[in-house]
Amino acid sequence: MGGANGSSTWRNWAGNVTARPAREVSPASAAELADAVRRAAEDGLSVKAVGTGHSFTAAAATDGVLIRPDLLTGIRGIDRAAMTVTVEAGTPLKRLNTVLAREGLSLTNMGDIMEQTVAGATSTGTHGTGRDSASIAAQITALELVTADGSILTCSEKENPEVFAAARIGLGALGVVTAITFAVEPVFLLTAREEPMAFDRVTAEFDGLFAENEHFEFYWFPHTGNCNTKRNNRSAGPAAPPGRLSGWIEDEFMSNGLFQVVCSLGRAVPATIPSIAKVSSRALSARTYTDIPYKVFTSPRRVRFVEMEYALPREAVVGALREVKALVDRSPLRVSFPVEVRTAPADDIALSTASGRDTAYIAVHMYKGTPYQAYFTAVERIMTAHAGRPHWGKLHTRDAAYFADVYPRFAEFTALRDRLDPERRFANGYLRRVLGD
Repeated sequence: MGGANGSSTWRNWAGNVTARPAREVSPASAAELADAVRRAAEDGLSVKAVGTGHSFTAAAATDGVLIRPDLLTGIRGIDRAAMTVTVEAGTPLKRLNTVLAREGLSLTNMGDIMEQTVAGATSTGTHGTGRDSASIAAQITALELVTADGSILTCSEKENPEVFAAARIGLGALGVVTAITFAVEPVFLLTAREEPMAFDRVTAEFDGLFAENEHFEFYWFPHTGNCNTKRNNRSAGPAAPPGRLSGWIEDEFMSNGLFQVVCSLGRAVPATIPSIAKVSSRALSARTYTDIPYKVFTSPRRVRFVEMEYALPREAVVGALREVKALVDRSPLRVSFPVEVRTAPADDIALSTASGRDTAYIAVHMYKGTPYQAYFTAVERIMTAHAGRPHWGKLHTRDAAYFADVYPRFAEFTALRDRLDPERRFANGYLRRVLGD
């Protein structure tokens, strides 16, 4: 065995979820993991694999056997003919990105942080923004899964296709993912253009900004009429990364250091938030830089927060965002974190937030330790009125009855779960709520 040890308390990144597993296991191979699942069954214990704990929900919490991914890491192989890379499930995205870049390759699209493991990120539906390119899970071409009876399934469009269709975003409900094969392409350059823009202009011109850019996103600063927009488009080069000093000022000082101070002050004295927001949102300046994809798509996130994000039909997003702004403007809420808007094309994964519909996302955040309930509840009410689908790894209050309504293929997923895990070896409180018993 790759080592089993006694239990200690497990905590997620945001610190809002804790669990005390009966035991922890760090398998070094799919075979060892399968063995751990069989032993858990003998002892009548449930099993959950964790990544780096970047989910705000209790998706990975268990009082049974906690599978740690630390030894299931590394690149199994790069197939240049098929243009794929196969990686162990516990490999951090950060490591995958650097190895691919060294090999002259890249994923097509990704989210904005890369601390997560590949299995954790894909299983919860992590996404960036894209007009034509979808979530990380949509770039999976094959995966290896340990199921409840301890068998190791290889799934792709050709092999176990019905499992493949669902398991790319499986929430940990169908089994434990042990390896993933991603489609890759030759590395390319992206030019990022960041530019402040008024809220009224961004919302009025949203359709055009979306249509004209491969990757468009924007942030609105609550209590202000100001936004920051970001457009990423492929470029012939040459590479022109941000200067070290200006890059540090924008990415480290403004986004992490100064922001941390501002959030702490806002938490201590909420009344200061609107005036700080007006100053800080005006302090943004336009900048353009060109680099390889992961250096443009991702940025460090050191300020801890909790988050809720909803996926809406793309045509509903501007109206919903205007409702959120009206809500903040008329309420006593004090919100120091910007609201983020991104997009994704429709995909064919059963529980993808973009399943079967062109999608836009609205994400709201609150600084760690700030009461977020009133804000998130009010925003969630707006989102559910638009048939919103919450991100599986972020805070929400929805349950299986709601999901059966907003996901056309929900029953297909739960039927597969019944077949692969009839005894609910991989269940926990969160999965019981969102998928039913």
